[in-house]
Amino acid sequence: MNTNAKSSEPKDMKKKRRPIGNYSLLVGAAVMAALLPNLAQGQLMINSFGANGQLSWSDPGGTGTHYAVQWAPTVAGPWQNWQDAVANLTGLGPTGTVSVPMFYRIVSPDPTYQATQTYTYYFQTLPAFDPLTPLETNEMRIIFMGSMIPLPVRRAQAEMSIFVQVGWNLNPNDSYYHGRPVDQCIFDCGAGVSANYAAAGVGFGRMDKVFINHLHGDHMSDLTHIYCFGPSADRKSPLYVFGQGPSGIESPVGSGIYYDDGVSNYCAHLREACRWHTESFSFQPTSYTNYTAPTKQSWGLPHDPVPVGNDASDDGYAMVPISLDCSTVGVAYNNQATGMKVTHYPVIHCRKGAMGYMVEWTPPGATNPLTMIYSSDTKPETNSINLAINGGRGVDVFIHEMALPPSVWAYKNMGLNAEPPANSPIYPSYLATVNQLAAVEDSSHTPQGAFGYLLSQIEPKPKLTVATHFPTADDTVASAFNSVKAHCTNIVFGTDIVWSFDLMVLRVFPDRIEQRRAVVSDYAFNPPVQLSGGMKPPIYNDGKGNGDPYAQIDLSTSLSRTNANGTENWQLNGY
Repeated sequence: MNTNAKSSEPKDMKKKRRPIGNYSLLVGAAVMAALLPNLAQGQLMINSFGANGQLSWSDPGGTGTHYAVQWAPTVAGPWQNWQDAVANLTGLGPTGTVSVPMFYRIVSPDPTYQATQTYTYYFQTLPAFDPLTPLETNEMRIIFMGSMIPLPVRRAQAEMSIFVQVGWNLNPNDSYYHGRPVDQCIFDCGAGVSANYAAAGVGFGRMDKVFINHLHGDHMSDLTHIYCFGPSADRKSPLYVFGQGPSGIESPVGSGIYYDDGVSNYCAHLREACRWHTESFSFQPTSYTNYTAPTKQSWGLPHDPVPVGNDASDDGYAMVPISLDCSTVGVAYNNQATGMKVTHYPVIHCRKGAMGYMVEWTPPGATNPLTMIYSSDTKPETNSINLAINGGRGVDVFIHEMALPPSVWAYKNMGLNAEPPANSPIYPSYLATVNQLAAVEDSSHTPQGAFGYLLSQIEPKPKLTVATHFPTADDTVASAFNSVKAHCTNIVFGTDIVWSFDLMVLRVFPDRIEQRRAVVSDYAFNPPVQLSGGMKPPIYNDGKGNGDPYAQIDLSTSLSRTNANGTENWQLNGY
C-alpha cells in the first residue's frame, strides 16, 4: 500500500472519514468516503485512496488477521469480493451495458476465509516430530488425538481425546518399539480419534485404560471401536473404563425415576450391544496365558475390578468399569508398580457426574512429580483452580475447555464467517441459534472471558496452559487470546498459553516443556502388532486348541476355492 497517496485525497473525503463500527467503505470514482457498521470490535478504517489507485487502511483495534477488498457499482451493493470483479467485467459483446466497480471497502473478517481456514500462525510452525520416538526416562508425553467440540466434527479436528504416556522401559525382545512406556492412559475417546491413534502408531495393546470425563457422545463414541477391535490386534487383555457413578438425579424432577446412568451400566449395555461382534471374532485367541489381572491394591482402585457380563477376568473382550464417586475429589488410579497416579474431581457440565482428572508421575531421581490437569467440559468452577494451585506448587500442564462466544459459534455452525445483516432472510434462524447456544454455554461450558478470569485466579501460574475443546483456526484463536489477555495482561502466546490441535505433542520434563507437531501418514495401516507370551485357545476352536473360523457360519452357499478335481478357482496369494 502507498501511504504517500494521502496527499492526493480530496478534502471532502477527509471530512467524511470517521469510524462507526466494523466495515470501512470507500467510494472510489466518486472520490467520497462512507463508513458502515463493523461486525467486530475495533476501528477498521480507510486511510487513503490515491489517484494512482492505491488503497490504504488500518485496523488499530486488531479486529482480525484476515482482510478482503470488496467492490460494488453502488453504495447499496451488491458487494462482491475483489477477485470476482474480473469475471463480472469480461465476456462482453460489441454493445451492452455493465456495472463497473465504483465503490470499494475493506472488510474483516474476510468472508471468503472459511474455505481456506487454517491454524497457520502457530501449530504449523511447530517442529515436526515422529510420535513413535521413544520417551525419555524422565518424560511425560501428552498427545492430542482429538481437540474439537461436537458440532461439527471437522476433518482438521476429531472430537476429544488425550493420550498420556510416562517414562520408558527398554525391551530388547521388542523388535519394533524396542521398549514401551512405563505406563499410559487415554482421557476421552470421541468420534474420529481412532484414525489419529492408528496414524500415530498407538496400537490397541497400549489402549487398555480409558478415563471418561462424562458420557456425552463426543467423549466416548470411539470407545466402541477400541473395545471391538482391540482383541483382534494386540490387546489380549481387558479394557478398563474409568468414569462416573450414577448421577442420582431424579429424571425429570418429580417423576420418581432415577436412572442408573453411570459408567457401570453404560459398560454393561455396551458389552451386550457388541455381542455379535465379539462372538464373531472369537475364533481368534483373545487372551494371554501369562496375564496377571490387576487388583484393587495393585492399581489403587476405589473398588475391585470386576468385568460386566460373563467374560473371564483376563479376556480381551472383558470390559471392566471403574465407577468413581462424581461428587468428591478422590483417587481413581494409583499404580504401585509404575508410579502413575490419577485423581478425579467434580466439574459442572449439563448433569451431575462430569469429572476432571489430574495426573501425577515422579520421574526416576526427581523430587517432584510431573503434573497435568484435564478439566474436560465444564462451567468455570473452583475445583480446577484449587487443584491447579496444588498447595502452592502449581502444575506443569493445565488443559481446560474453552467455548466460542455464542454469536461466533452460531454463524460458524451456519457456514458463515460473520453475523448476517439484520435484514437478511437467515437472520431469524441465526438469532435463534445464538439463543440456543447461549443456553448451552451457560449450563455447560467456559466462555472465553471466563477462561481468562479463571486463569487469573491460579497462582502460581501453570507452566503451560492449553485451551481445548475448541474449533482452532487463526481467526478464532486470535479472538480468544484477546479475551484471555484482558484478564492475564502479561500472558505470552506460545509460551504461557496455546490452543490445542489434533496431533499436538507436549513433551514434559522436570526442567522444560517442548511443543511439537506429530507428523503421521494419512495412509498408515494398523500399528504393528506385537504379541507377547502364549495364547489361550480361542472360544470357538476345533477341540485341539486351534481356532475354527467356520464354527458360526452356514457354508451351504459358499463358493469353493478348489474344485472336486483339485483345480483352483483362485489362489490365496491374490490371483
